[in-house]
Amino acid sequence: MNTVDRRGALKLAGLAGLAATLPACGRGFGGGGDQKGDAVELNMVWWGDAARAEKTQKALDLFHTANPGIRVRTEYQDSSPYKDKLVTRFAAGDPPDLMAMRTDSLREYANRGALLDLAQQGGKLDLSGLTDSARGLGVVGRQNFGVPSGLNAIGFVVDKALTDKFGVQIPDGDTWSWEDLATFAKQVTTASGGKVYGTNFEVWTIANLIVWTRQHGEDFYTADGKLGITAATMTGWLAMVQKMRADKAFPPAGFIDPNGGASAAQSYIAKKAIASQIIPTNNFLTFDKVCGGQLQLLRIPGETQGARRGQSIDTPALWSVAAKSKHPAETLTLLNFLVNDVAGAKAAGTTRGVPASRPVATAITPGLETDDQRASAYLAELQNEKLPPSYSYPIGASKLTNILKSISTEVEFGRKTPAAGAAEFVDAGQKALSA
Repeated sequence: MNTVDRRGALKLAGLAGLAATLPACGRGFGGGGDQKGDAVELNMVWWGDAARAEKTQKALDLFHTANPGIRVRTEYQDSSPYKDKLVTRFAAGDPPDLMAMRTDSLREYANRGALLDLAQQGGKLDLSGLTDSARGLGVVGRQNFGVPSGLNAIGFVVDKALTDKFGVQIPDGDTWSWEDLATFAKQVTTASGGKVYGTNFEVWTIANLIVWTRQHGEDFYTADGKLGITAATMTGWLAMVQKMRADKAFPPAGFIDPNGGASAAQSYIAKKAIASQIIPTNNFLTFDKVCGGQLQLLRIPGETQGARRGQSIDTPALWSVAAKSKHPAETLTLLNFLVNDVAGAKAAGTTRGVPASRPVATAITPGLETDDQRASAYLAELQNEKLPPSYSYPIGASKLTNILKSISTEVEFGRKTPAAGAAEFVDAGQKALSA
C-alpha cells in the first residue's frame, strides 16, 4: 500500500500535537511537481539554512543545464518545522518528489510504503561509488529507501586559542579517554578562574550516546530494531556528566539555554563560554570560522579504551524518493546527479557532509577550503578503519530524543539520580519502540 493516511501520518511523526494542524496546514511545503510547459517540474525539499540553499541552487543550475527537460523547484525549512510539514504533505496525498529524510524517520515512512525502493533502480541510480556501510545507511531489510546526502561523523572540537591563553595542553585526540576529557576540562575551568568551562555537549543527543553505548559493548539500537542500551550503561553516561558538572569541568545546571539557538554562531563555544564540544564534522568549517579559526578537531574520547570502537560513518540526512512521485524517472535522474556528478558536488560543497561516493569525494577534496579538507581527511581516515555498522533507526526512534532530553534535564537539576533517570529512560525507550 503506497499511501499514508492521516492516522498513519500521526504515527509517522510520533507527535500527538500534530493532529490539530493537519487539516489546516493542507499542502505543507506548497505542493508537488507537475508538468510546466515542455519541462517536468520536480519538487525537492530539505531542512537547512540559506547558505545551504544557495550552494544547493548552484548545483541545480548545473543540473538544469544538463537536463533542460527537467526543472527543480526547491523548498527548505529549519529542522524543527520540516518534520511536521513533511508529514502534512504525505497526509494530504501530495508528497515531494525528492526529500531529505531523517535517519530516525526512515523506517517509519518505509514501512508504510511511502518511499520508493532504490535497490530496484540499478539502471537509473548508480551507487557503485559508495562503500557497503554508506549504502547500508538507507537499508531496511532487503530494500533501500535512502541514499546519504553526504557522510559525516561526530568529532570533538577544542578551541586552541583558549587553551593557549590559559596554558592548558590539549590531549592526544587519537588516544584520549573520557577521564582525560574530564581532567582537561577541569583544568581549563580552573585556569580561567571559572570564566570559561572546559567542555559541554548535549547529553540528550542520541548520536553522542550511540558512541558511548558501543564503547561499552552494546548497540543503542540493535540490528532487529530493539533498544540495546542497558540501564547500567545509561547510568554511566548520566553519572559521568554529573561528575564533570560537580567538578566544574561542565557548566552548572541551567547555564546552557536549551532554546538559545542551534547555529554555530549562537553556540557557547563561539561565545567563548566553553572551550570544547561535540559537533557533526560537516559543520566544522562553519564552527571554526565563528570561533576565530583556532579549533582543533579530535576524535571522540574512549575509542582506544572501550570494549570496542564507538564511532561510525553516518549521514546528516538521506535523500528519499516518494513512492507516489508523478515523475519517478526524472527524480532518479536528479538523485543520480546529486550522488555522482563531480561538478555538482563541487558547487554544493560539504554542508551536508563529504560526498557519499568515494570517487566524487576524492575528486573534490583538493578544491575545498582548508577546514573542509581537514573534516574530509578526518572522515576518510575513519572510513579506512574497521568500525561498527550503523543500523537503520527503528520505528518510534524519533520519540527518544525528547524522552532523553526531559530525563537528562531532571538529572541535571538533581531532581533524579543518574540511576533513576537511566531506568526511566530504558523503560520509556522500550515502550516507544514497541508502540
